[in-house]
Amino acid sequence: MRRLYSTFAGGWPGIGLLLMRLVVGAVVLWHAGPGMFGDPTLYGIIAYASLAVAALLLMAGLWTPVAGAVVAIVVISEILTTGEPPIGHLLAATIAAGLMMLGPGRLSIDARLFGWKRIDVSAHKK
Repeated sequence: MRRLYSTFAGGWPGIGLLLMRLVVGAVVLWHAGPGMFGDPTLYGIIAYASLAVAALLLMAGLWTPVAGAVVAIVVISEILTTGEPPIGHLLAATIAAGLMMLGPGRLSIDARLFGWKRIDVSAHKK
């Protein structure tokens, strides 16, 4: 993860990324929830379950590049296979792809697990 992002944005940009993650995750969950239980086909169950898991990962900021890619790919494939108006789907896919490229920000689990750590050498020196 450290190779993908040189820094995890903090301050106002970090809060902006957090808001983007929360809103996109909530919208994708709102869309995937009824689809998971209402569509009896195996493709529908797999697609909506992967969307729900990816939305939860995006909201938490865990494995953000993978979760953003899953949301973007599944939503774009849904646009191509269904006859629904693509405006909301296209917006969710675009923001998820943007989050995949920008990173989750400092207010995420990815930043806690994979962010740069500060090691104070003088405190350990005897």
